Amino acid sequence: MIRFMLMVNRQGQTRLSRYYQPVELSRRALLEADVVRCCLSRRKDQCSFVDYRDFKLVYRQYAALYIVVGVTDNENELSVYELLHNFVEVLDKYFSRVSELDIMFNLDRVHIILDEMIQNGHVVETNKSRVLAPLAALDKMADC
Repeated sequence: MIRFMLMVNRQGQTRLSRYYQPVELSRRALLEADVVRCCLSRRKDQCSFVDYRDFKLVYRQYAALYIVVGVTDNENELSVYELLHNFVEVLDKYFSRVSELDIMFNLDRVHIILDEMIQNGHVVETNKSRVLAPLAALDKMADC
């Protein structure tokens, strides 16, 4: 099960965070800082899977952004790793070459995409067209 997903830049600034298990606000900042420090300090030739406390971290770097997912021990790391790539492909398809600014200024759209793909910590959809269908409907209504 997915516990949380973070999207951070190289400076460690969180651009997106989604928690699928309750975490107190005071602990979130500490958790995010520690997780980001753990992932950003790793070299490029090291594995993208990290054992961290009582769960695992799966992360992937895209240009200046890191996407980090905390998963339970029984989750398949490779499937989560591919999910991250699929998520970025969906963002690329919607934003036509997604950038950090796209995420910052369209956070609501990014959350919609993420909610279409993951619900309650479980992957529910990976088909790009199906994931983007609600946004296409919203965009169509906005154009009218």
